[in-house]
Amino acid sequence: MTPVPQWTPVDVGTVAVAVAERDALGIDARVAVWPAEGLANALSAVDAELGQLDCQASRFRGDSEISRIQRSRDRAHRVSRGLAEALRVALAAARWTHGMVDPTVGGALSALGYDRDFASVDADSWAGAGLPAKGPVPGWQRVALDGTLLRLPAGVCLDLGATAKGLGADRAASAARRACGRGGVLVSLGGDIAVAGQPPAGGWPVAVADSSLADGAPSGPMIRLRAGAVATSSVTCRQWRRDGHLLHHIVDPRTGYPATGPWRTVSVVAPSCAVANAAATAAIVAGHEAQAWLAATRLPARLIGHEGTVRLLGGWPDAGGARLPEALTGHAALPELIDG
Repeated sequence: MTPVPQWTPVDVGTVAVAVAERDALGIDARVAVWPAEGLANALSAVDAELGQLDCQASRFRGDSEISRIQRSRDRAHRVSRGLAEALRVALAAARWTHGMVDPTVGGALSALGYDRDFASVDADSWAGAGLPAKGPVPGWQRVALDGTLLRLPAGVCLDLGATAKGLGADRAASAARRACGRGGVLVSLGGDIAVAGQPPAGGWPVAVADSSLADGAPSGPMIRLRAGAVATSSVTCRQWRRDGHLLHHIVDPRTGYPATGPWRTVSVVAPSCAVANAAATAAIVAGHEAQAWLAATRLPARLIGHEGTVRLLGGWPDAGGARLPEALTGHAALPELIDG
């Protein structure tokens, strides 16, 4: 069994809040708690939740539950309650976004070269390999889930990336808050953030990235998050080259290719991180229709175009450090996603 990386304390300039970070699920994880003495209990709870999610839903672990399902010749599978929840959220997100987020993109991602943990993706290994033919993915409607019974047709490869990270942040924040017993908790998985419990005075300060942190770009404006979650999707991160073509990890289910469109980064605030994650990814895929679709959800959103143009929707504050709306009613389909 691979040992769990150790958490590293982070100095945030105050003793009232304790913060630690480590690598998790191939991304940077950060946990903040107040009062500070609850940190150790919170970290143990987060470790347990992230470990379970990795064993349930990672397509990069050969021993994960979803990987075993993909290798099986059977078409019907009895899955764990944890994986059933992750699948249920993914299918609800697909329905809510009209297929702009679709868990059956796994085969397309693998064909494009994202067939292993991203840190291990080697662009050189794809030199001269060419690109796969364009075509729609199998479609989420072909996946049937009845309680914990999953029916998956042959040739359908699942990837839960558009919702599982958000769900993981939600699970971890809730578990950490229970472990602390009082105060509040913030959990960030690669910048997708969920909070639980009572926030610090004024809300949790969250810096929203304008683009990929990997390219050294500075963080974007700060917002104050008192409840719910915020998630960011961007075409500027998780990029690789294949036969001279620059690719990224957000696949348009209609083409099986990386999404194209006017937006490089979309951030969304929602009642849960799973919802925020799904909405941000759907907006990237929606392209020119993203503003209209997001406006209909009534969720606060911030879109950044490839040329740096910024669009604010749904009450997203136009001043740095401002609080977001506390009442996030959103679309009628949101309760199904929030509750899993």
